[in-house]
Order: sequence, then structure tokens, then C-alpha cells
Amino acid sequence: MSEVTRRMDLSEFARMVELNGDEVLQCMQDLAKTGHLKKSGGGYGVTATGKAVLKTQTPVPAGLEFKFYTAVGQPTGASARSLKEFFETVKLIDVASLEFHLFRGDFTNWAESALKDELFAGDLEDAVRSGLKGESLREIIACAIEARYGVAALQ
Repeated sequence: MSEVTRRMDLSEFARMVELNGDEVLQCMQDLAKTGHLKKSGGGYGVTATGKAVLKTQTPVPAGLEFKFYTAVGQPTGASARSLKEFFETVKLIDVASLEFHLFRGDFTNWAESALKDELFAGDLEDAVRSGLKGESLREIIACAIEARYGVAALQ
């Protein structure tokens, strides 16, 4: 669905997602009930909630995944190809990695270049200015992601 950027009839969309028309219609009605789609004229449109979910799930372009390190030349082996993966990794990774990246500006740069999200980058800058470290830093980063995209978008 994230690839559809124009109006399209149900049959064309069903072929695109390899479902039959009834299955697509049921899925769209279910997504409307959860607030991800809304009825718009004779069809459906993606809501702000739906857009947030798409943003968190969509992979960043190849080569722009975030690779976590604890120091220069010391990779953790963890990486994130989407904001959802980033969020999940932030919750589990050694806090030394978060401190290393945050204070170097790596998270802010990734938010700007890979996610194309200046507002989120600004939220991360606020985390830097807070001066927090350890588990408090993990919490403020996770909260910034949840505040910007919504908890439901990250599940």
C-alpha cells in the first residue's frame, strides 16, 4: 500500500497486492475501523495514523541503515533498516552504544538523511541537550520516537 501514490481502482489494487477484490475490500474496511484508512469519496485514503505506521515500517534506502557501534571501530553487529527496527534496537542495545551515537550526532544525521524527518531530528537534538546518560537516555530516545510516531505505529 505504501507504493500507491495515485488513485487506483479496486481491481488494479487487488492485482497489485495479489488478493481478490473481496479480500482487499475486507482489509480496507478493517484498516478503516482501526483508523489507518478513511472513506474518501468513492474510495479510501490513508489517515495520519496510517501514514505514521507506513513511515515506521518502510525500509530506508539501501546503504542508509543505521549500524550501531559502542566506539569507533567497535560495531555491535546490530543495525536498523526502518524506524521500527531502530526503536526495537534502542530498547535493547547496550546503553554505551546510545551514548556513543547520540553525542556524536549520528542519530540526528540518520533521522535527517535516511528518514527525511527534520522534526524527529530536532527531538533527538533535544535529547543531546538534556545531557542524560544511561537508562534515562534510552528512555528519552524511546519516548521521542513514540511521541513523534505514536505507540501504535511501532507495534
